[in-house]
Amino acid sequence: MANIPRIPRAQRRQLVREGRRSGDPSVAVRFQIIAGLGVGRCCREVAGQLHVAPSTVSRTANRYKELGIAGLFDQRQGNGATKADERFHRELHRVLRKTPDAYGWSRHTWTRELLCAEMKRRGFERVAVATMGRALRALGARIGAAKPIVLCPWPAKKREARLKKLRELVANASSEAPVYYEDEVDIDFNPKIGNDWMLPGTQRKVVTPGQNQKHYVAGALNAKTRKLVWVEHHKKDSAIFCKLIWRLLQRHRRAKRVHLILDNYVIHKSEQTKRVLKAMSHKLRLHFLPPYCPDHNPIERVWRDMHAAVTRNHRCKTFTDLCQRVLEFLNPYDGSRALNPSLLPHRVHAV
Repeated sequence: MANIPRIPRAQRRQLVREGRRSGDPSVAVRFQIIAGLGVGRCCREVAGQLHVAPSTVSRTANRYKELGIAGLFDQRQGNGATKADERFHRELHRVLRKTPDAYGWSRHTWTRELLCAEMKRRGFERVAVATMGRALRALGARIGAAKPIVLCPWPAKKREARLKKLRELVANASSEAPVYYEDEVDIDFNPKIGNDWMLPGTQRKVVTPGQNQKHYVAGALNAKTRKLVWVEHHKKDSAIFCKLIWRLLQRHRRAKRVHLILDNYVIHKSEQTKRVLKAMSHKLRLHFLPPYCPDHNPIERVWRDMHAAVTRNHRCKTFTDLCQRVLEFLNPYDGSRALNPSLLPHRVHAV
């Protein structure tokens, strides 16, 4: 390694400031390396302090010895204009809005190599895969699982008209006429498998039971307060829905009418449910969402939070323990849990 003479303190501080002003983290580290060597520290001491390899310190010192301050900047500055410029990013953004088959490719998912080929076909210079990766990060693009959906069979005008009425209903909600979003969720003993951070060369293992078990929760989310009312049952039948109705009516005894926005699941229209609704027609009114429109039911987010916090990759030894954890999560749910769904009590108590 080239020897760096001692540098006065004021000059060292100026080096650090100049590196930070460059806006490039790599350049800033090089300036800090020279400032560290200028104190009289050895190569390994500087490397340990800045968490870089000793070879990086040695290489930086040699460049500084040979070229001075100019040797600390990115030596690719004279390579000409960057290939992945703003125009490249805008076009890449448009490309990612569709799948490869929309542009004539014989596959349905993007890879960085395929994106390089598509951008070259659009008249841009061919870029390396690593450059494409940096361009994707600059756009905030990510690799995620696709979401399977079923298209609503209603005409667009009819669907929007129904959704508009439901939005107006929510906007006019009050303590005398509360509005709730209702839905049911399955609790499976089989863990829902999801992504997790892991060390290189390792893969998290989740033990699955030999035989699956199920339990069910029906919930109603207040459209204004985001408070959750819920009940549990061993079957996903009309009984669980009627049980939830009674719970809601007990909570709102002084309300003139309780409005419930829900999907078209069969238990919401069964004969048992109709008999209960007939007896409570003056107190309760159902408002059905258009078919296959779960994104317009905010309680779905509650279930996603619950699965993320409790059932995904769970390691509960018994199904009873899993159900207790689910109920413990739902019991204090008030909408703020959605900000941090991973929060769970350290101890689980029977509910």
